[in-house]
Amino acid sequence: MPVLIAAVVLVGLLCTLDLILTLGVIKRLRDHTALLAKAAEGSPPGRPPVIKVGEEVGEFSAVSVDGEVLTRASLSGDTLVAFFSPSCGPCHEMLPKFAEYARTVPGGRKQVLAVVVGTPDRAKGQVAGLTSVARVVVQDADLALTDAFQVFGFPTLLQVTTDGAGRPVIARNSVNLDAPVVAA
Repeated sequence: MPVLIAAVVLVGLLCTLDLILTLGVIKRLRDHTALLAKAAEGSPPGRPPVIKVGEEVGEFSAVSVDGEVLTRASLSGDTLVAFFSPSCGPCHEMLPKFAEYARTVPGGRKQVLAVVVGTPDRAKGQVAGLTSVARVVVQDADLALTDAFQVFGFPTLLQVTTDGAGRPVIARNSVNLDAPVVAA
């Protein structure tokens, strides 16, 4: 009988320990869910995942695959800006839809800037799909454009416009490729 009592007590203690650990895991999951929700709203602790609407685009200088020197001043009027990476699965899925959307942008490819972040060899496929609809920059070691636009993840789609002082600012930090093109 004492062995049976000891076994029941041991099983009870193990169940209690399991319950305590499960409650701890649930609490951690709730904390992580709250952090992810804040990130989706654009206000996580630390750096935001996307530049905020109304923020000014930083200074940059880059050369497109066509040899055109692009600077912050190159962003005149409403400009669609996209950041892709060859190692990003969602980027490959989004690229055809983005190219279709970019074809409808008023002003044509002059009003569309696509940045492929990766080595030129790895970026070839994405560059080929973008050159007909956008001014394309391949960014390898120099991260001037990703720094200027505060890009921390891929793909990132932005709409830039000029404010009253003529400075390029973010009009939209999320572009719905299923919706028709609209001015900022």
